[in-house]
Amino acid sequence: MSLERLLSARKRTVGAKQTQKAVEKSQAKIVYWAADADGRVVDPILRICFSKNIPHVKVDSMKELGKACGIEVGCAIASVTED
Repeated sequence: MSLERLLSARKRTVGAKQTQKAVEKSQAKIVYWAADADGRVVDPILRICFSKNIPHVKVDSMKELGKACGIEVGCAIASVTED
């Protein structure tokens, strides 16, 4: 699955804190996480995704995910909250 859904999303979260809140509230429709992100950051959020059956997609790098989110720095994790 590509990053097109994240790029075209009307609402999304960028970063661990926002994404964790969206996942805990079951607002996230899909979560994207970077393969090179620190496990201490993404693993707790991915565990919640598993328990709530929220789909998640691994992206090659934080740089690629940050670019897809429209920011100039890397991003460990992001989600689509509204298409």
